[in-house]
Parts: sequence; C-alpha cells; structure tokens
Amino acid sequence: MNRGLYLHDVPLPEARERLQQALQQAGLWGPLGAEAVTLPEALGRITAEPVWARLSSPNVTSAAMDGYAIRAQATQQASDRSPVELNLGTQAGYVDTGDPLPLWSDAVAPIEVVEVVEGRVRLRAPIAPWSNLRPVAEDLAAGDLVLASGHRLRPVDLGALASSGIATLRVWRRPRVAILPTGDELVPVEQSPRPGEIIESNSLVLAAQVQAWGGLATRLPIVPDDFALLRQAVLEASAGQDLVLINAGSSAGSEDFTAQVVESIGRVLVHGVAVRPGHPVILGMIESQGRVVPAIGVPGFPVSAALTGEIFVEPLLARWSGAAPHNPPRLLATLTRKVHSSAGDDEYLRVAVGRVGDRVVAAPLPRGAGMITSLVRADGIVLIPAGAQGLEAGDAVEVRLYLDPALVDRTLVALGSHDLTLDLLAERLPARQRRLTSANVGSLGGLIALSRHEAHFGGCHLLDPETGEYNLPYVRRYLPGRKVILLGFVRRTQGLILPYRNPKGLAGVADLCRPDITFVNRQRGAGTRLLLDHLLGQARIDSASIRGYTQETYTHLAVAASIAAGQADCGMGVEAAAAQFGLDFLPLAEERYDLVVPEEHYSSSLFQPVLEVLADAGLQAAIGALPGYALPEIGKVLHVIEP
Repeated sequence: MNRGLYLHDVPLPEARERLQQALQQAGLWGPLGAEAVTLPEALGRITAEPVWARLSSPNVTSAAMDGYAIRAQATQQASDRSPVELNLGTQAGYVDTGDPLPLWSDAVAPIEVVEVVEGRVRLRAPIAPWSNLRPVAEDLAAGDLVLASGHRLRPVDLGALASSGIATLRVWRRPRVAILPTGDELVPVEQSPRPGEIIESNSLVLAAQVQAWGGLATRLPIVPDDFALLRQAVLEASAGQDLVLINAGSSAGSEDFTAQVVESIGRVLVHGVAVRPGHPVILGMIESQGRVVPAIGVPGFPVSAALTGEIFVEPLLARWSGAAPHNPPRLLATLTRKVHSSAGDDEYLRVAVGRVGDRVVAAPLPRGAGMITSLVRADGIVLIPAGAQGLEAGDAVEVRLYLDPALVDRTLVALGSHDLTLDLLAERLPARQRRLTSANVGSLGGLIALSRHEAHFGGCHLLDPETGEYNLPYVRRYLPGRKVILLGFVRRTQGLILPYRNPKGLAGVADLCRPDITFVNRQRGAGTRLLLDHLLGQARIDSASIRGYTQETYTHLAVAASIAAGQADCGMGVEAAAAQFGLDFLPLAEERYDLVVPEEHYSSSLFQPVLEVLADAGLQAAIGALPGYALPEIGKVLHVIEP
C-alpha cells in the first residue's frame, strides 16, 4: 500500500474544478431529484417546479367586517337629520367577517354605524358601493403563479399555498450526508477523556452545518485507526447516502488511512488543498453498490473541519438542494495588527469586528487550527489570497460576516489584557442592547491599539517600577495628546499557580531558577509578564536561568490548564484561575486592573451601558465571589488624563 505524502497540493479553484468535473461525469452536478411533501413538511424546502393556484382566494365575494349586507344605492340619501331605514331580510342581511356576500348586495354597512330598530336597520350616512368587502380572487385567481421554482419556502408561503388550495407540492430532495469520525484517541462526549484522549466534537459541528444548509445528517460511531475497519465503515456509510464526510486521518501520518481507503474503493481527486486552515483535505469519489458517491476527507483539527464544511460542503449541498450558494454579508474594515501568511495558500483569518469612531475595525483572533473557540468568537472571516505574504496593520480588508451587520454598530471593542471578569461584563451587556468583542493582546498591546483608534477601551494592569503606580504612567506615555479616562475595575491577587499541594515546595520567585522547575509564561507585553519581570529584578534573578520562561500562553486560564495537565510546574497568574482548576496558589502581589477609555468613547451612548453594568449589584457579587478579587474602585473615575 502506498503510504506517500500528499498526492498533489492544489490551489482551491483547481480543487473545486476537479470535484465539479467528477460530479458532472457522475450525473451529480445539480439537484438530486424532486419529492412531494405536505405543507407542514415544506418549511425551508426549495420548490422544484412552479406552483399555480388551484383555487381563487377568496373564492367568492365576502364580507371584510361584521355588519349588514346592503345595496349601496339605497343609502345615498342618508344623513344625520334624515336617516335611511332598510328592511331586514329584503334590503339588509347580517354577515360576519368572511361570510359570502348575497348576490343582490354590493356593500357592507359596518355594525358600529348601524342602528337596529324593530326589524329595520337605520343608517345616518351613505355607504359607498363595494366597500367593506373582499371581491372574489382579490388575493389570487385560480391559475395564478403562487411561487416560482427555486424558491425557499417561508412561513407566509405556506399560508398562501393553503389559501390557493395546494395541500402538497414538489420540492428538491434534501441531500443525505453520512459523517464518520475516525481516530484511536477519540471518545464520545458522554465519556470523560483520559490523558491523551480527545472528546469527539467535529461530527457534531459537521452535522449541525449540514442541517443548517438543508441536508439530512447521519452521525456514525467512531472508527479506530485501522485500514480494514475504516474501509468497511466507509462502504457501509455510503449506502443510501449522497455524500460521506470522513473526519480525520486525512494527513500523511502512519495512521492516516483516509486517502488509501478512498483510493481502494474509488479514486482520489485531490489530496491537499492550498488553504489554511484545512490544508490536508481529500476530495474523492467512491463506488458502492453500483453507485458513485462523493467523499470528502475532512481534517481533524476543529477549525479546519468547520472551514472545510464552509468551503466545500455548503456549496455542494446548495447545488443539490436547488438553492443559491450562501452569500454572507460583507463589509470593509481596517485590520488592527500585522499578520503573516504563507504565500502559496489561501488563508481564512478569523476576526472580531466593531465600529470604532468612523471606521470598522477587524481584530485578528488566534489562528491555530485546533482553536474552535476562535470560530465561536469570530464575527467574520478575512480571506488572505494565495500570493500575499500577509497583511499590514491598517490595511483595508473585506470581512465575510457571521453576524447581522446591524450588530456591528452596537459592538464594543476591547483590546488589552485578559481577565476573567471581562467575560462576566460581556454576558450582561446584551440585555442593554450591546455586545462586547475582545482580543487578548496584552496591556501594552491594548494601549497601542487605543493609540491607533482601534478599540473603545482596554484592560490594563501595568506597574511602573520607578513610581510604583499602576497604569497612569503608561497611559500618558502611549496615549499622548488624548483625553483619557482611567476607570477603576478590579483589584486582584497575582502569584504563582502551582500543582495541588505544591509537591515541589516552591516558596517564591527565587525557586523559579531551580533545575527541576518548568515554568509557563505569559506573552510579551502582558502586564502579568511585566510584573513577573519586576519581581525577578527585585530578586536579582536572570530570566534566562528559568526553564520555560520563553514558553508563552495568552490567558490566566491557559496558564492554569498547562499546570493542571502536567506540562509545567508553575506559572504566573491570578488566584481565580488556580481555583478554577483546583490548583494551589502562592500570592505575590495585589494589582490594580483598570479600564482605559478614551474620553470620546467614555462619553458616548455606546459606552454608557458599560457604566450601568459596572454599577450593577449582580455583576459586583459575581466578581466578588471569585478568589483573589476585590472591588474598591469599580466604576470610579480614578484619573482624567488631559492631552
């Protein structure tokens, strides 16, 4: 069996072209066939043919309100001084809304303008001919076009179809998609993973995507990394299905069998596409029970898997369903920082988006293919085309939005230091018609972003070693010429996060240079790292003597997770992060974590809900319950820095 590298790493347009040609040859480049459905089953389906009215609506002239059917001519002399009286039964007849109008009548006198007196109705004003009624076929006439082919059925469409006498209609069949997860390391979500095991989540994402795009998804059990077992599972999965998604095993490792399985029962069209994330995609056609079924080998990393669905699966399901491919709303934005990219690949960059001043900004999110939360937090995608070697800060980019464009103007952008309490703040803003999007760029990175007008505010906890003052000297240094509000938020305890019961007996920063200690650090520019460097300087410790000093992570919780997983013996962070993972904590310093807000944003209506939330007792109670947090200055203006 050939265990070679990628068959050929091809550009995305060529990969799509190869798949299209193979589907055309197999007669699969178009809707999969029509089926009849009843109206309750039809919502969201695509009409396979025009739908013509079988009945007129309404099918007779009928009353448009409760009242009395009359001949309008008989009321023309009516006035308040000289009312007209009509005999019930011969000149007037009671009708409810929707009742057929007697053939002799041509109007309805509303019940509220009629007086009934001894078998007669009295009118004190004339009634116009053909008023207060619905003429036959006012809405639709039998034979009218109700819906064109290729129309996605909405709730109102079902009402129109029923009114025109249509009980069933023909729609394009939904594509059936089998999703087959593979890997020895995978366990179902109901099972607690042991060290080295991974909860299988990609099939949930892929199945939800298929259903959102109009398909019928079937999630199959996990298959181990075994060629024969995987081959049999793929053959069984293809029975009665239109597409098979084989998740993981698409690379070129010793246990990556997907390409070999597809080749053994069909042919591989593409193995490796020049996109990132999603590089090791497999496109193929398999033969099963006399049928040809397309198969896609989906990369195992969560972001790669989700984006493979967007790039390859969604357009295919749209074509099979008779729908137009999804065309997300787009807008132009300014990139907040430089990003590098491989010149040979199309890269899909996840970004957070918000309007700051008179422009929309796009803040890049973490780019790792395994970081599914970067897609959760992403407001959109920026395509960096093959041939470009990245983008510069300040570049204009087109963002393909994941959200309603109207939300962009209600979004607060926070760029700066990470803190757990920002999430507590964020979860309370939607009730006040605001949303918070943030990126963890460190305290210094946040000040730089504010200086470039790329954020509304940022969290900051920078200790000035010369003055012992938090944040104020740095704000003056990085935001000269700006009026800035330094807004109190929290005080928090920083220290060493340690394994449970501190098995190696660390007593302070002096122990960090011990040869048996592995440290995990925060990124350059983070206030936590600057605090650590300050403490090391006071203790006259050279950071080069600390094993793991250059090992960086971006949040307090990530530091704690590394220690809980046994990847490091200690790291610097807040006490609440240690408590979250059941770890020990050695306090070293209390620091002030403030919000830095340029005055033009502080005084804006967009920011006012933040002040309301900071004053909210519920938020303060939630923060106060976190270990190592105090709130003596929350919501208070600590300094107004004049330009």
